[in-house]
This record gives sequence, structure tokens and C-alpha cells, in this order.
Amino acid sequence: FCNAGLLELSLGKFRNVLLNQTNPVEAVIRNIASNVTVVIFQAHAQQSDVVISFDKNPSVNSSGTGVDKGLVSILRPQQTVCTWYLRSLNASQVLSTALSIPYMEKDPIPGGCNLEFDLEVDPNIYLDYTLVDIHIKFAPANLGYARGARPPSCDSGTGQNSRWRLHYDVYQYFLPENDLSEMVLMSHIRKMSEVQSIKANGIKVLTLTTDEKINVYFSLLPGQGVIYNVIVWDPLWNTSAAYIPVHTYACSFADLADNCSSFSKLSTKVFFTALAVLGLFTCFFGHRFWKTDLFFMGFIFAAFFFFVFITRVTGLGYDVRLVLTAVAGIIGGLFLVASWWRFGSVLLCMFIIGLVLGFLFSSAAFFTPLGDYRVFRDDVVFWVTFSSVALMIPVLFVGCPRILNILASGIVGSYAVILAIACYVYTSLAYITLDLLRRVLNDYFSRAYTNMPFQTNDFIILTVWTMLALSGVSVQLRRERSEVPFPPHPYLTWKREMERRSTNVLDPSYHIPPLRERIHHKLLHIKEFFQKEQPAGERTPLLL
Repeated sequence: FCNAGLLELSLGKFRNVLLNQTNPVEAVIRNIASNVTVVIFQAHAQQSDVVISFDKNPSVNSSGTGVDKGLVSILRPQQTVCTWYLRSLNASQVLSTALSIPYMEKDPIPGGCNLEFDLEVDPNIYLDYTLVDIHIKFAPANLGYARGARPPSCDSGTGQNSRWRLHYDVYQYFLPENDLSEMVLMSHIRKMSEVQSIKANGIKVLTLTTDEKINVYFSLLPGQGVIYNVIVWDPLWNTSAAYIPVHTYACSFADLADNCSSFSKLSTKVFFTALAVLGLFTCFFGHRFWKTDLFFMGFIFAAFFFFVFITRVTGLGYDVRLVLTAVAGIIGGLFLVASWWRFGSVLLCMFIIGLVLGFLFSSAAFFTPLGDYRVFRDDVVFWVTFSSVALMIPVLFVGCPRILNILASGIVGSYAVILAIACYVYTSLAYITLDLLRRVLNDYFSRAYTNMPFQTNDFIILTVWTMLALSGVSVQLRRERSEVPFPPHPYLTWKREMERRSTNVLDPSYHIPPLRERIHHKLLHIKEFFQKEQPAGERTPLLL
């Protein structure tokens, strides 16, 4: 650590430094080799903004402010020393890590053709996020050049001798799940700062050419630390340079509620915990308790579409929408049960159940790297493919509805437990359905890359889901193998029973009075109980 006024740096070496608001730290590199033409200096902090500048008194065009900022120093002939200044915007001390990286004359210069941001040469990646996605953008790079030479023109043409030959590889790196400590960030951001370490540790998401829009979108992961960086590559010289890595947790450390340490709102926890209890019961006993199974599947089906509808057409708050969704789900579940009781249509009920399982299966398919293929950026292609996969499930099992129902109750019921676990412990498995919901609700979510971390927590929870689903399906198949596939039509059964009782005089139930008479008789008994007892003896007057 360094907390003095002077920070001696070596090229390619990280140094941790404590910054404050009042006393800027002077960062110095000495004895720079003559073959180095550019030095990129960068500083990183977890949540407090840091100011880096060329001068002790920073100006807009000579400084950068943020948690991940960098500056490019174009070296003059014979220059062997570079100096920068660092301070924090926070009154308290801020832990920061600093690094300087050298590049040669054939290496491209990140941000060398900046026309959008304040710095003349801007190697920074600019990040912002909404409720559903993360957006990063950066300035185009320029070709490298020797010390003292004029920089290549950014707009002289689009041929192979101009910056238009450059390619941009966008990389993503996930921090350890459920770890928000500063030292973890500092140690991992080093893996995403230099070209070779980025290629070794990062996940390459896509490659952009200069004529494409330099804007990239990713699915939002609140509470999960992510680092992004870009490598610019010159195919003529086969040389590369890295931009300044940028990180985000997509949440606020300062908020008292809904901060980076809380995984979901209280209303969400209550909703999904209740759903998990019902789902766990359905996982093991769904086919035996047929009406409960129908209610569970009807609840999910109605709740999903109602939440989409109410979010699209109203501006109600999240908690209100969730309560109304729960009410709509209950009504949907009761409606499916009532439909079965009155009409007894197994095919209709199994179509709904198969559709729920199909939606989960199709969502899981697009949760894999398949979902990031460019062809599925088109909404028509995506929804046609998604719907076809979802409808395939009820069609494939049309001849064996009992197997379909047991599979659906086991898999969907166990996934409800996983959603409840995700309210308390971070897991990427929750995004199997959440990303689908985001795509339904947001017209522009199709542009976002949905790559997810899959770490220790996810493997454990995936194992739990698999074991629950297999256990539930196995138990139900074993118990139901000697039973009838489905219970008889309840309305017809009740109707036949009523007809039998009304015509069979030998049936004791035939002599049971109607319900109205029985209630009247009970009320008379209650009335007599409260009446005052009359005295015994002669009650007529004596005759005179």
C-alpha cells in the first residue's frame, strides 16, 4: 500500500494506494524505454469515484472521474518520465489500485479517434445500466505510430491503411458470486487489464468491426460483480492493446433497502416462498392430488400472463403488481380446477400443463449459449422458435398424458423451489425464466447478451433441482403405476350418484331428507334448546 504523496510505479506492475480528497497522490514512472511510444495509466476503486489527471489542478480535457478510469500518455522523443495525479472525491480514504501499461509504435491506441467524450485520446469504457440491461460504449481506436510522428488521420479513408482495419473483441469476466469485498475486486481486475491475461481469463462475447456501432448490451445481474474490457486488434501487424477495464455490481452499496447485499424485495420473497411450498408438494404428490396439481399449473399460467399484461398497460408499483398477480394466479388456478370438475376434459388440462412445462424447457434451451446466437436477435425468429419448442412438449406427450403430468409436476414443482432459493442466495438459474420475462416486457432486450456465470453455488443448486425433479418423478411413477391414469369425471360421477339415490328406495340415502329440510330441523332443535321450560301439572282453570 501507498498513502504518501508520491507513488513510484513500474510498467506493468500494480500498486494499491489509499486516496483522500485533500492531498493528491503524484504517480511517477521513470526510466521508460525508448521503444515505448504510449503509456496507459489507470486507477480502480470499488464504489467511490477517483479523479486522475495529467495536472495537479485537473481540468475537463485533462482528467477523468469514476471508479474505473485511465489516461493515455503519448510520449515525446527522448521522454523517459511520466507523471499523473490521483485523488478521491470522497472525504474518507478510498482504496484504489493503479497500473501503467506500455505499448509500442505498431500497437493500436485505444480511444485514439475519440469524437464523443471529453479527453482527446480516451481509452475508457463507459458503462450504465437500466432495470434490465447493462450498456457499454467506447471511443474508436487509432493506428499506432512512432514518437514524434504525426498521428494517422481518423477520417482519411476506409481502406486497409486506415483505422478501419481494426477489430474490437469484447470480453466479460464474472467475479466470485456472493463476494462484494474490495480486495477480491482488486485482485480480479488485474486479470482483465492486460491483453494476454484478458484472453486467458475473460469470456469473449463478440467481435466488432470499425464500421459497426460500438455499443454493446448485456443482461443485468444485480448483486453479481462483472468486469468488462475490450481488446483492439490490428490484423496487419497482428498487434493488440487493451482499453481500461470497467466493473459493475448493478446495484447500490449505499441504499439501506434493496442494496447489493439484499437479493430481492420482501414481497418477492413471500410470493416465491409460498409458491415453493406448493411446488414442493406438487413435485412429489401432484398426480395423486390432481386438483392441487391443476391449481398449481393454472396459477403459474395465469400469473405469468397477467403480470406481463399489467406491467405493459399500467404504471403500478412493483409490490401492487405482485399482489394483483397473486390474486390473478389464484383465480386462474381455481378456474382450471372448476373447468375440470364441470367438463372433465383431460386434454384441455394436459395442454395447459404441457404448455407450462414446454415454456420452462424452451426457456432453459435459450438460457444456454444458443440464446446468444445473432439470428435470435430478431424477435420474429426468436418467438417462432421459442413457441415451436414450447408446443413440442404437449404434442410429443399427447398419447401419454399421465407421464406428461408427472414430468411436469416434478420438474416445474422443483423449479419453484429453486426460484425461492434465489430470493435468499444468488444463483444464475433464476434467470432461466427471468430473462424470458425481460424479453416479453422490454422491446429492446433482444439486443442484450445473456451470458451468465456458472459457479459453485449454481452447481450445488442445479444438483438440488435435479435430485428433487428425479425424486419427485420417480416416486410418482412408482406409486401411480397400478392406479387409473386420471380420476373419473367428477361432475358426471356426482350426477350419476344423485340419480341413483333418487331412484333406489332400498338405498338408505334415499330416505335422507333434502338439505333444506335438514337445516330447518336443526334450527328448530336449537330454538327449543333456548326456550324456557314450562311447569308440569294441571294447566286448565278449575271449574266452579
